[in-house]
Amino acid sequence: MDEREKRIVATAVALAEEGGFEAVKLRDVAAHAGVALGTLYRHFRGKDDLLVAALASEAEGLAARMARTPAAGDTALERVVDYFAAATKTLCRKPKLARAVLRAASSDDPELAGKIANFHGVAGNMLIAALRGDPAATLNDANEMEARVCTVLQLVWFAAMIGWMSGLHKQGEVVEQVRNAASLIDFARL
Repeated sequence: MDEREKRIVATAVALAEEGGFEAVKLRDVAAHAGVALGTLYRHFRGKDDLLVAALASEAEGLAARMARTPAAGDTALERVVDYFAAATKTLCRKPKLARAVLRAASSDDPELAGKIANFHGVAGNMLIAALRGDPAATLNDANEMEARVCTVLQLVWFAAMIGWMSGLHKQGEVVEQVRNAASLIDFARL
């Protein structure tokens, strides 16, 4: 993102954290970011697009932290759970923002699919690094089974986060749901 896009996303993040999804009004985002509304629309198609960009920004921040401090644990299961605990904590530390970006990521707008896929790619890279215990590992290094495991665990996590968003699960239960799913995997056979 260029500096203007970063400023727009940071403004949307601040508004979402203050008042949730409904508080992210594009006219307000433009005004607070010091850009014309037309400029905002040149960079982002709408509110969901802007909030998915905020989700990507959060993921990039987590990726930088995970590069400095890789997932901990002696086994693949421990490292995978540690990664998901970090991802959950990162998103839930700003609960109104988290609910807003999850709502946006659940959008039925097919034009957001590529941006959501990019988020899953960043998350998948961190997950493969945790799975292998190799901070430099990425999805490009994954064999077919590892890639499938990453996809399944990300889907479980996303579903659990939607449950958290709706009040069905507490933050710790999100991680426990992923732990339950991951414990069914024979990591030694990957």
